[in-house]
Parts: sequence; structure tokens; C-alpha cells
Amino acid sequence: MRKLFLTKGLFLTLLAFLVPAASRAQLSVGVSVRFGPPAIPVYVQPPCPVEGYLWTPGYWAYADDDYYWVPGVWVAPPRVGVLWTPGYWGWNEGVYLFHAGYWGPHVGFYGGVNYGFGYGGIGFGGGEWRGGRFAYNTAVVNVNTTVIHNTYINRTVIVNNNSRTSFNGGPGGVGARPSREELAANREPHFQPTSMQVSHQRNAGGNRANFASQNHGRPAVAAMSRPNVREANQQARIANGERSGQLTPRESSHLENRQANINREVHNDRAANGGRLTPQERTQVNRQQNNASREIYEDKHNARTDHAVQQHNSAPKPEHAQNEHPHR
Repeated sequence: MRKLFLTKGLFLTLLAFLVPAASRAQLSVGVSVRFGPPAIPVYVQPPCPVEGYLWTPGYWAYADDDYYWVPGVWVAPPRVGVLWTPGYWGWNEGVYLFHAGYWGPHVGFYGGVNYGFGYGGIGFGGGEWRGGRFAYNTAVVNVNTTVIHNTYINRTVIVNNNSRTSFNGGPGGVGARPSREELAANREPHFQPTSMQVSHQRNAGGNRANFASQNHGRPAVAAMSRPNVREANQQARIANGERSGQLTPRESSHLENRQANINREVHNDRAANGGRLTPQERTQVNRQQNNASREIYEDKHNARTDHAVQQHNSAPKPEHAQNEHPHR
């Protein structure tokens, strides 16, 4: 059986995850594994949902003797002016250790792993802070410029990199070593992952569809627009055998009961008023019917979205900016 080695460092790091206090060193999760994680899957980045959100790339975490995929996601940084340094797996004396990601004034060393979308192995080319606002480099990140206007285009930071290796060192790993600038960034004050990031990883670990033994390195949902939104439940919905593109039995039953209750109230009100509704009753019925129609629309939309997710993940994926990285 593959073994998971836990050390005192695991407890300290998990504790640090829950407290977004400043730290002066990149913490290493006390988990060591004797086999490396799968390759970084190719996926399409969803558009940034809110100005000021920053992209945190997807990565392989570990639990229950298996790696599981934590989808890439747009998140709110803990404060203005900080950037995200992704975590990475590094080979050391026969085992793979995970080095946790963190927030800081500059991007530090993340193993040279090509996570894509501006995180090509060194630094971050997807944007920069300009005063109190974040400006997005649409050459490497997906931003709807009709909604978010604080953007620019800088293609000079891009160079092709087809590597999808997800760990540093060891057989088949990336051979990168930290530069002087990355070492300096590592010594700066850091902030641990936010509570939303911790919750996002926890939810990913609770879905068996994310585990490599189930998806064989090709997770059904590799990226999300926000943490803990409906997209997080699409995998479970599909994995539970629901028919894509249709309402689930539970959704259909809920909507039928909702409509039946409205019809019952209308019948009782009319019976109490000589077969007619008062203006107040008519207003209430209209409001209830509008709410029911909205629920029907949302549930049908979610079912269609699940169907689209399946179709999207079964189709060939464009590499997009995921295989591009800044010049070294």
C-alpha cells in the first residue's frame, strides 16, 4: 500500500492555513509521498468574474493514498498589493514533499512548474498592481474587457513551454532552482491561503471525481470562476449518474410541489372570496409564480450547464496560454 507520512509540520501548516497571519518563510506541508503527481491537465481558464480577483492555478493535492485535483479558481486576495505564489511538489531524498502556496509582495519560487495562464515557471505575467487596482494582461489571462476595463496587453512575457510536469526534481521532474530574486521574495512577509482557498481545497478533496484513480489525470472540472459555486457541484451531479441536460428527480419534484402549493393557495383564496382574488392576493400569487418560474429556469439552466461541462470535457482542449511562460 502506498503510504502517507504525516509529520508535526502538517499540523502546524494546517493551523497556519486557518490563520491568515504574516509569515516570513514558505511553509512546507508535512506530507511526503513516494510517487509523483500526475501531469498538469490542459484546460480552459474561465473569465475573471470580478475586478480585483486574481487567478490561482489548479494543482494536485494528496489524501487517502491518492492525488486529487484542486481546480484553478479566481479568488479575492487578502489585501491590495499582494500576488500569489503557487504551491508545488518537490522531490527530496526519495519522496515528494508539497510546498504550500502563499501571498506576498512578489512571486517566489514555485518549482519551475508550468501552471499556465501567466504562471509559466518563473514569476507571473498575468497582471500587476497599479496603485490600488489590479491591471490584467489579457495576453495570458481570460478577462471580459466589456466588464473589466483595467487591462493591458504585453506579449513580450510569453514564450512557448509545452512541459506539463507537475513537480520539481527527481525522475522526470523540472530541474529549476530558485533564483536570487525568488529567494529574496521567499524572505518577504507572507500571508497564508485565505479561508475561501482553504474551503475550495477541502471541497475538492471531498469529491471522488477529482481523484487521479477516478479521473486518470483528467479531472471533469479543472477550473472554476469562483470558489464553492454551482460549478463545484457539477462533478458530483454527473458522477452520481444524473442524466445530463435534464432536471434531476429531486429538482422536478421540488418544482412540482412548488406549483401545487401555489395552485392550492389560489383555490382557497378564490373559495373564500366568491371565486375571485383580491388585489393583494393577486399580487402575492404573481410574486410566487415569478419565483417559481425563476427556479424552473435556474434548475434547467444548471442541467444544461452540466451537459455543457460533459461535452466540453470530452472535446479536445486548446492549450491556450497554459503552455506559455515569462522569459527567464
